[in-house]
Amino acid sequence: MNRAGRNDRETRALALGTSTLYEASGLPCAIDPAIRPVWVGAAVAAPAYPVRCCPGDNLAIHLAVERAPRGSVLVVTADDFVAGYWGEVLTVAAEAAGIVGLVIDGGVRDVAALARRRFPVFSRGICVRGTIKASAPSVGQPILMSGVRIEAGDLVVADDDGVVVLPSAWIDDVLTAGEARAEKEAEFMRRLASGETTVDLLGLSAWRQRA
Repeated sequence: MNRAGRNDRETRALALGTSTLYEASGLPCAIDPAIRPVWVGAAVAAPAYPVRCCPGDNLAIHLAVERAPRGSVLVVTADDFVAGYWGEVLTVAAEAAGIVGLVIDGGVRDVAALARRRFPVFSRGICVRGTIKASAPSVGQPILMSGVRIEAGDLVVADDDGVVVLPSAWIDDVLTAGEARAEKEAEFMRRLASGETTVDLLGLSAWRQRA
């Protein structure tokens, strides 16, 4: 682990970023782009701990904060129902439990406090409306979020561009492919800076006469 508590794969994933990882993966691993960081610059890469809530009910999240392994990102589906499932109180509890971030297809509140604490949260919306605590459909079991299957231990990577979830069996392959893609793009940018064009570099010159 490095001083931030990340392992090598998580550090590499953050350095590559979600766009490069998605393009390199060839997998349907991107979460709905409507799920956005609640403060600019939020970023996280860590193992998923999946949670399913009933719409408007956050009991499963409270149980997950108690059960999730340290170093996890909670990935919570509430069937796209936006309410204030998460706020400053749960953030403080999560930090004490070693949880390092949240991705939720519902809503959160207390966003100024989340930004001040630098706790990475990615949500579908911001909502003051509170939630009940009456049911917990699943905690730690696989879920689907915007068509992506998420299991405990999959690698969640989230930044200003969006959220991707890499299946645990594919993490190393995707990181290797991502680093190769990043190296290729760096060479493209060096050549662009020296005066070549994207039309030339991408093999699009035949379109010059057609457009």
